Amino acid sequence: MAHKTVEARANSLLTGEAQFTLVEAAERTGVDARTVRRFWIAMGFPAIDDEENDKIFTGYDLEMMRRHFDKLSAGQFDADTLNSLLRAQSHMADRLVLWQYEALVEFAESTFELDDISARYWVIEHIDEYLPLLEEQMKYVWRRHTAAFLRRSEVELRRRSPEVDTPDLPPLQRAVGFIDLVAFTSRSREFGSDQLVSFMRDFEFTCRDIITSHGARLVKTVGDAVIFISEDLATGAKVATELVSALGRIEGMLPVRASLLWGRVVSSFGDIFGPVVNLASRLVDVAPTGSVLIDRPTASAILNSLSSSYLVLPFGQQDLRGTGSVEIFELKKLR
Repeated sequence: MAHKTVEARANSLLTGEAQFTLVEAAERTGVDARTVRRFWIAMGFPAIDDEENDKIFTGYDLEMMRRHFDKLSAGQFDADTLNSLLRAQSHMADRLVLWQYEALVEFAESTFELDDISARYWVIEHIDEYLPLLEEQMKYVWRRHTAAFLRRSEVELRRRSPEVDTPDLPPLQRAVGFIDLVAFTSRSREFGSDQLVSFMRDFEFTCRDIITSHGARLVKTVGDAVIFISEDLATGAKVATELVSALGRIEGMLPVRASLLWGRVVSSFGDIFGPVVNLASRLVDVAPTGSVLIDRPTASAILNSLSSSYLVLPFGQQDLRGTGSVEIFELKKLR
């Protein structure tokens, strides 16, 4: 595909060619160059020097900057909040675009029997046919998830007691689960690239389907591990045990192990933090293949409210890196 054709696609997305330098963009939006640069970097793009004379920004860029800076001037959020919102959206958009591109490449390879390079050229050549749907799909899915989040948040806030919330404790009570592939690093060396992609797709899609179908949330994937949370322990226990069982039934899947903890966490930047998260990470490292490990507080909570559905077995006391000695139990689902 000719370079000018790609540029035409890019200019169409940005509603025109680049016309403005950093300094010119600052002048036309009524802010200083530092503010424009911070806006640009927050979106995940390379830093620009004041002296740089390259035309980088389009009229569309300036329009969106003005909208953001007007909200800033009106006091609807501060500079740190604007920066955080831009970073969140840009981080997700970068991953989303890559995911969509790779999905279409796989489609082109299998449908038209193309090699990898030819399939990638095919996607670039035909991307215009998909852009309207992809853009509408993103808006639709965002609206659906925002609506669901608002409803969940309202229900949780009604349940929360101000007496329990103290500045010394993380604010959110959650079940935190880790699912880990055993011996992935050594075994993955045996996979070809297509086999590795197929394997990871089966692993991640199975995890996503089970986690979301039960009302839990996938926080992130970290290489060969998946981290999820749920707002109640019953959901967390169901997800953890079903994931271990379901992944174990997939032909060719590596063995898995899991941990589950009930405790308080901090949620920020789309991630979760806190001692409970750290302990869950350490527990999964010592879990035997096919098991779900929990700590004493989680075991007590399960025995108090879920004893008709689960068996809690002593696993022993262990010294875990960074956490000290921990009394561990194994969680098993009753048939």
